[in-house]
Amino acid sequence: MRKFLTILAVVVLIGVIGAGAVEFLNNQRTSDQAEQPTDEPGPIGPAQPEWCPAVEFISAPGTWESAKDDDPENPQANPRSFMLSITNPLREAYPEDQLKVWTLPYTAQFKNLNAQHEMSYDDSREEGTARLEEELSYMHDNCPMTKFILSGFSQGAVIVGDVADRIGGGQGVVPADAVAGVAIIADGRRQPGVGINPGAEVDGIGAEIALQPVEGLIQAVVPGASMRGEREFGFGELADRTYEICAPNDAICDAPRGIVNGLERAMDLIEANGVHAMYAYNDSVFDGTTTNLWVIDWAKQTIDAAAA
Repeated sequence: MRKFLTILAVVVLIGVIGAGAVEFLNNQRTSDQAEQPTDEPGPIGPAQPEWCPAVEFISAPGTWESAKDDDPENPQANPRSFMLSITNPLREAYPEDQLKVWTLPYTAQFKNLNAQHEMSYDDSREEGTARLEEELSYMHDNCPMTKFILSGFSQGAVIVGDVADRIGGGQGVVPADAVAGVAIIADGRRQPGVGINPGAEVDGIGAEIALQPVEGLIQAVVPGASMRGEREFGFGELADRTYEICAPNDAICDAPRGIVNGLERAMDLIEANGVHAMYAYNDSVFDGTTTNLWVIDWAKQTIDAAAA
């Protein structure tokens, strides 16, 4: 009887130990599984709204080529605007999800002795700058992955150049890495060696730099037109992708150094000599092509790279 009870006790003990081992192993397995890191769920949906384009091309027309109330996505203020010869082909080449083309609507005037009723250059430029920066801020806030290409002609080139300079200097409304490229044509603040000159070599400088020492004389002819000289940052981080295009003998961007006759140069600003008005036809800026066609090709390469 004692032997039987001993055997029974051993069997019960083995059963208890076995059950405990099973429970321990189960608990250990559960604990191990709990300690294993789980994959974090990925972001749901796109990183920005579906309506956001991959790239926005911002175009700033020159003097008398825009209007404050113009439609930025279907500009009609001046059908002969030089910038339309660039933006229309780009608009046709890309779907809306890849490219948004936005044309700066601003007064684009230049008060002078022959047009006293017009808005002053300073006021027009400041208005254009504010509206361009407003568009940049709005798009970057809503579409943080959208890249920008900035381009402008004449007064529009000065506006774009000023905005790009602040962005490159870390004081702009968007970060420098949001800007894929800049192309400015006939920039009144052009400075040799600042940015990239992809075209013909020119010896002069921007009229606003050349005329700064005689600004008092300039005000008599073009009141409210400050000659602001060189830009502060030399385009900063954007210098390696900012293209300064200037036709030889264009008095706006290729003014002679050491101005002798300030009044004569002031009249050049008003009259915008023939060279200044011929960028769509002038084949002396680029070999084998014109400025607008060069900018279109450059823009397409930049858009394709940014949208890839």
